[in-house]
Amino acid sequence: MTTLQTPSGTRAGEPTRGTRGFWPIRDLPVVGWLLAAVVVALVHQWVPEPRWLLLHLLLLGAAGHAILVWSRYFADTLLRGPATPRREQSIRLATFDLGAVAVTIGVAFDGWLLVLVGAVAVALVVTWHVVSLARGLRGRFRSRFAPTVHYYLAAGSLLPVGATLGVWLARGLADPLDARVRIAHAGINVLGWVGLTVLGTLVTLWPTMLRTRLAEGAEKTSRAALPVLVAGIGLVAAAAWTDQPRVVALGLLTYLGGVLVLVRPMIAAARAKPPGSFPTWSVGAGVLWLVAMLAWVSVRVAAGGQWDDVSRALHDAAPYLAAGFVAQVLLGALSYLVPVVLGGGPAAVRTANQALDSGGALRVTLANVGLVWCLLPVPSVVRVVASVLVLGALASFVPLLLRAVRLRHRGEASPAAAVRPRGQNTGLAAVGVALAALAVAVGGAVDPAALGRVGSADAGVAPTGRTVEVEVVAREMRFTPDRVEVAAGDRLVITVRNESAGDVHDLVLETGADTGRIAPGEETVLDVGVVGRDLDGWCSVVGHRQMGMTFTVEVTGGRSDGAAGGDAERGAVEPAGHEHHGHDASGAPIDAAGDPGPDFAAYDPVLPPLAPGRVHRRTFRITEQQAEVAPGVTQEVWTFNGTAPGPVLRGRVGDRFVITLVNDGTMGHSIDFHAGVRAPEEVMRTIPPGESLTYRFTATRAGVWMYHCSTMPMTAHIANGLFGAVVIEPPGLPPVDREYVLVQSEQYHGANGAVADLDKVAAEDPDAVVFNGYPDQYAHEPLRARTGERVRLWVLDAGPSRASSFHVVGGQCDTVFSEGAWQLGSRSGPSRDGGAQVLPLLPAQGGFVELVLDEPGDYPFVSHVMVDAERGARGVLQVRR
Repeated sequence: MTTLQTPSGTRAGEPTRGTRGFWPIRDLPVVGWLLAAVVVALVHQWVPEPRWLLLHLLLLGAAGHAILVWSRYFADTLLRGPATPRREQSIRLATFDLGAVAVTIGVAFDGWLLVLVGAVAVALVVTWHVVSLARGLRGRFRSRFAPTVHYYLAAGSLLPVGATLGVWLARGLADPLDARVRIAHAGINVLGWVGLTVLGTLVTLWPTMLRTRLAEGAEKTSRAALPVLVAGIGLVAAAAWTDQPRVVALGLLTYLGGVLVLVRPMIAAARAKPPGSFPTWSVGAGVLWLVAMLAWVSVRVAAGGQWDDVSRALHDAAPYLAAGFVAQVLLGALSYLVPVVLGGGPAAVRTANQALDSGGALRVTLANVGLVWCLLPVPSVVRVVASVLVLGALASFVPLLLRAVRLRHRGEASPAAAVRPRGQNTGLAAVGVALAALAVAVGGAVDPAALGRVGSADAGVAPTGRTVEVEVVAREMRFTPDRVEVAAGDRLVITVRNESAGDVHDLVLETGADTGRIAPGEETVLDVGVVGRDLDGWCSVVGHRQMGMTFTVEVTGGRSDGAAGGDAERGAVEPAGHEHHGHDASGAPIDAAGDPGPDFAAYDPVLPPLAPGRVHRRTFRITEQQAEVAPGVTQEVWTFNGTAPGPVLRGRVGDRFVITLVNDGTMGHSIDFHAGVRAPEEVMRTIPPGESLTYRFTATRAGVWMYHCSTMPMTAHIANGLFGAVVIEPPGLPPVDREYVLVQSEQYHGANGAVADLDKVAAEDPDAVVFNGYPDQYAHEPLRARTGERVRLWVLDAGPSRASSFHVVGGQCDTVFSEGAWQLGSRSGPSRDGGAQVLPLLPAQGGFVELVLDEPGDYPFVSHVMVDAERGARGVLQVRR
């Protein structure tokens, strides 16, 4: 074995002439891309396409810029050629970054032409880069390290293909074509452009970072692995092209085989000199995540065999490939390389290295244990806390980099220059594990299902010493079995397994003992203790008890439940955070016309403007939160993006919608868009807390379409606020002066601060009927118009149960459009002599009316089902000159 040398006799990780010193266009953009990713991670709820942005800020921006810089650097070093002129590299880097910014902005704000321009710029720069590398390889094909440059050539040749597929995706495609193109795009860019570059570089960089010799035969290994890796990428792309989803698994396994071939010399180098610093730990962990994710996705794709399964596996693995593999390799490599290229002499390089190595064991442990917690089926709160730990561990690179540059600039010796105390790394790693474990503890402490006081089940009977163990399956809104018998005095232990596809369940006994929320595919053991009386149990997730999820423990040879006294004597409780039923509701009538208070802000009824472009991308986050739903009435409402009803979407016939649904709640939820025609099994499936799905549809017909959560019991999810409207304009719809959207729904109040009373829902006995979520709100904050203006009122009846008869008091409608058809007037204009007094709508129906009011005044609008108008389905259209 020999040590790899550069032309000047330095190690392979050191720069050739012309690369030393600070170089803004080379050194700053990666920091900018990383900072942008951190900002998006922190404010993701308020930015468009947050998941896409996070992935592409890291993979396209930070990693892409770094690949251009360091592949050029290593090619010059390994081939012992002259350094590429700075001006040429600067032009390439600046053009690439501008193109990446254009792509990012274009996707985030639905500007396809900007995406196209940016992608073309990126592809041209990378093509130029590949041509430059190929020229540098002339006459050096027999160089010992030429195979590394072959990796760069292959990676760069694939990027324009991946960019073209990305532009196609940005146009908006229907499933399953979208899934196929997305798989090819990800495979070519992540495994090709990023993966090949990383793997080719690590052949020489890994032993250099370890400060050991290159393993015997490493060059031959890299030559042998490249065709295998490229074949794997080709199989993934071919599977998408030929519509063969199972072939994706074959391609990924082939690629994994190539990775394992390359890992062998890396393991040999690590045995010779074990990793002992942040750069080597971080890079090593990144490679392990790549191997793990390739294996995991391959198994899931092979087991599923459909494009939906491939898409879901890719969706689930993407964050771990980005943060676990790409981010850790990038940060580890930069922590080693940046001090070297900044130069300043051996002392300055050591000082910068030590600054970037600060807390390395803690940072690597936090990042990787946190990622593991996120990967496991843990409560959503645990996943959030673990994600914060991962983000903090990765983001710490930026301030440490600035500190390293400052120390080098000032010529200061780093405090870390002293010999590291023995055991410090182990101690820091232990702290990291402890902090990650704390995330689980915090999540368990704040999970509402974990709270509650437990009463006694023994009713004073003497224990027999026997233990009865039973298994109960929660599936399809039933417990199986739903009844068990035990002898009085026996100890009962119940194992509850959730076999539902997407619903979270639990089992709560009348004593207050409960399993906590159980995610799909998971199981929990509930130790009831010694049982001396009959016990009732149920699933406390809202609506599940009403759907039949009840459970009974029957005691033989002892007292019945009535013999043990009342609830107070038995200590029976209903755990905090669980469902409240009709008997808990206040029952007091609301004052629909009451003053909502000075801080009240009405739901904005103005129809949002048409967004540019024909593809509309939105993220809907489901939350469960406290809100005032009527004067003096607070309820737990379930919302899309924090409002009930959810955001109004607007488009034209032929527009495509890409909606990312994120479940930030505590139970399973889903979404159903009536505006699109889709098979329900995949896009309308219930997703557990913490998960997400992408719902794509094309609006092929005009109308006011309802969307809503379709998780059973549907009445509960709609009554609690999970509904909204999609306005699809009929072709040729003429413009008007004012457009408003009114969504009628019912409220069934439970106890103050609780969810809707499902007994009232079942009895169709609403406390209020409202427009846009609050009774009489537009009597307090009227809709406005001027005399002579044409006003268009879009109306949707979201129900869940009551019909509407929309009427403007004092006005007559000369245009009526209902359920996709013109009932009065047409796109050519209003009716000349016909008129309408109401727009009748059944639940889930919608339409619009138009009218012109020439006389100033306050015109009430109501549901002419008068009892509902008196319950709050009322507002005012205020007309002034």
